[in-house]
Amino acid sequence: MARDLPIGNGNVLINFDAAYNIRDMYYPLVGQENQSSDHLSHFGIWCPEGFFWIDDPEVSKKLNYLEDSLVTNADCAHERLGLSFVIRDGVDVQQNVFLRKVKVENRFDVEREIKLYFHLDLQIYGNGVGDTIYYDPELNSLLFYKGHRYMSLSCLSPDAAKAMPSGYATGQKGIHGLEGTWRDAEDGHLGGNAIAQGSVDGVIELTMKLPPKSVKEAWFWVCFGRTKQEVERLERLLRTATPQALLQRTHDHWVKWVNQDAHQLSLLKPDLESFYKRCLLITRTNVDNRGAIIAANDSDILKFAKDTYSYMWPRDGALVSHALDRAGYYELSRKFFDFCIKVLTPEGYLMHKYNPDSSVGSSWHPWVDSRGNKQLAIQEDETALVLYTLWHHHKLAGTIESSREDYEKFVKPAADFLVRYRDASGLPLPSYDLWEERYGVLAFTVASVYAGLIAAARFAEYHQDKVRSIYYADIAGQVKKAAEQHLYAPDQNRFLRALYWNYEQNTYVPDYTLDMSMYALFDFGLFELEDPRIVATMKILKEKLWVQTDIGGIARYENDYYHQVTNDIAKVPGNPWFICTLWYAEWLVASAKTVQDLLEAEKLMRWAILHAAPSGAMAEQVHPFTGEPMSVSPLTWSHASFIKVTQEYLSKLKLLTSKGTKQAVDASEDKVLEPVVH
Repeated sequence: MARDLPIGNGNVLINFDAAYNIRDMYYPLVGQENQSSDHLSHFGIWCPEGFFWIDDPEVSKKLNYLEDSLVTNADCAHERLGLSFVIRDGVDVQQNVFLRKVKVENRFDVEREIKLYFHLDLQIYGNGVGDTIYYDPELNSLLFYKGHRYMSLSCLSPDAAKAMPSGYATGQKGIHGLEGTWRDAEDGHLGGNAIAQGSVDGVIELTMKLPPKSVKEAWFWVCFGRTKQEVERLERLLRTATPQALLQRTHDHWVKWVNQDAHQLSLLKPDLESFYKRCLLITRTNVDNRGAIIAANDSDILKFAKDTYSYMWPRDGALVSHALDRAGYYELSRKFFDFCIKVLTPEGYLMHKYNPDSSVGSSWHPWVDSRGNKQLAIQEDETALVLYTLWHHHKLAGTIESSREDYEKFVKPAADFLVRYRDASGLPLPSYDLWEERYGVLAFTVASVYAGLIAAARFAEYHQDKVRSIYYADIAGQVKKAAEQHLYAPDQNRFLRALYWNYEQNTYVPDYTLDMSMYALFDFGLFELEDPRIVATMKILKEKLWVQTDIGGIARYENDYYHQVTNDIAKVPGNPWFICTLWYAEWLVASAKTVQDLLEAEKLMRWAILHAAPSGAMAEQVHPFTGEPMSVSPLTWSHASFIKVTQEYLSKLKLLTSKGTKQAVDASEDKVLEPVVH
C-alpha cells in the first residue's frame, strides 16, 4: 500500500498508508532505522454503540495537509456511530517528537463516554528481537527501548487533571499465535499488562465524556531519544510547553519555510502554485539533516525486493539539490554536497548508493564482467551530475568565492576521474545506466559527463587554474565530438540510447531502444535545443513512449519490464512515470516561443497533479489502466522534477510576457545564467 502524507523534521520521518495507519517511523536518520518496519500501528475509537479502527470501511476519510505546511488534516467520520473526528499530526521542528491532535465530535443528542486507542507496533533498530515495552508510572507513559533507542507513548485527555492514560496494555505479537495488544482494545477494556519483552507492541487508552452535540480535543505524542533521560526531558517539555504550542510552531515554521521560495509564484495559476509548494514540502521530508537526500522511504517495497529505496543515490540527490538550489534553499543542498565530498573515493568517483549515515549501500552491480575481468560497479553519471550541480550551487547561492575547498576536495579528483575514464574514441567507458539495468555507454551518461567537465572547467577558470580550465574544456569537446560520431543514427535521423561493447566483434553495438532519458542530450547542454537531430529525437520519443490508454503519461523506454502489467507494448510501452512525463514538459517549455506554446507543457504538469494522491504525494510510476500508484510513493525525484519544470515554466512565462527584457529573467534560472550548460 502506497505511503502518503509524510511528516518529519530531518531526524524523524513518519509515513502513513492510504488508510492513515502509521507504517514507517524513521529515527534517528531519515531513511535509516525504520523503527516500525512496515508493521501497522492502529488508531481506534470505542463508544457505547460500538468500536472501530480508522481503516474500517465505514470510516469516511479526507486525507490532506493544512495548507503550505507539514501538519496533516485527516477529516474522518463514522456516520452510523454518530462520531466525526479530525486528526492533525506533525513532527516538531525543534524536538524529536511526533504530535497528534484529535478533535472528536459527538453527533448524537446524548452524553457519551468515548475512548481513544493509540497502538504502536515497533521493530526497534528495524527488527523485533529483544525489544522491551513497559508502563512507566513516573512518566505515565508506555516506554519502548532497546540499546540506544527509546520511544515513549503518552496522551492527554481534556477530562484528566494531568497527562496520563486511562488504561494501557503491553504484550507480544507475531509469535505463539498472538496478533498484538490492539486486539485487547476492541472490547473497550485494556488488560493492563505492565511489561513485555521480545517481539512486542503496546496500546494506551484515553477516555473522555462528550456532552450531546459537542466537540472535545485530545492529544497523543511519541518522544524519540537515544537514552531514557532524553525521553524524560522531552516528556517534561510536553507537559510544560504543551503539545498545542509545539504543533502550532511546527505549522508556522513550514508555512514560513515554503513561502521563502525565490520565485514569483504569484504569477502561476493557483493549482500549479499550490502543488509546487507541496512538492517542496514533501521533498524536504526525505532530506536528512546530515545531508543525505533519500530516494524514497516507502517500506512497502520490501514485499517486492526485500530491500528499499531508503538510500542516497548521488544522481537523485544531485538533481533534487539542484531544484532546491534554484528555489533558494542553499543550506539544504550544501549539506548534500558536503556528504558527497565526504564519501568520494580516492579514485575520484562516487559509489552506486549510500546509507543515510554515509556508509556504502547495498548493490547488485557486479565488479567483474561476463569474461571475469574487473569493471567498476558504478553509474558514472552520479559523479558527473554532482560535479555539474555543485557549480550551479555556488553560482546560484553567490558563494563561488568560497568554493576553493570544494574545488580541491571534489572538483579536481572527480573531473580527473571523468577525464581518465574514457576510451580511445573520447567516449566515457561503460558504466551502469541511470535505470541500473544495463552496462554500456549511455546517452544520459555521456551528456552528464560533458556537463560535469564543463562545470569543472569553469571552477578551474574561476580559481585561475588555467591549465586545468583549458584541459577540462578540451576533454568536454572531445566527448561531444565522439557523441556526434557514435551516438547518432543518420539512417533514423535520431540519437541512440546506448552503445554496448561486443568482445567478439571488438566494437560497440548500437542500442536503438527509445528511452526518455535521452532528453539529457539537450538538458545537460551536450547539444543545442534547436539542433534538428535533437528536435527529431524528442518528437519520436513522445510518439513512441506515450501510453495509449485513458491514463496517458510517458514510459521510461520501449518494453519496460519493471512492474510491467501488460505485454501490449504497442499500446503500453511501459508504465507511465512522473519524471519521464515531466522531462517532456521541460522540453516543451524550453522550446516555447510564445505563451500559447506553454499550454501543452502546462497540461503535462497537470497530468502529474491529477495522478498524484490527494495529498500531493507522487509515486515513481502509475498503473497504465487504473492510475493507481506503483512502486514506491512518494518518490523524491518525482517531486524534484515537478519543482524544476515549474521553475522553468515560470521563467519562460516571464520572459515571453515581457518580450525578452533582461528584467524578465528570474535570477534563479540557471539556464539563463549559464547558457552553455543547460
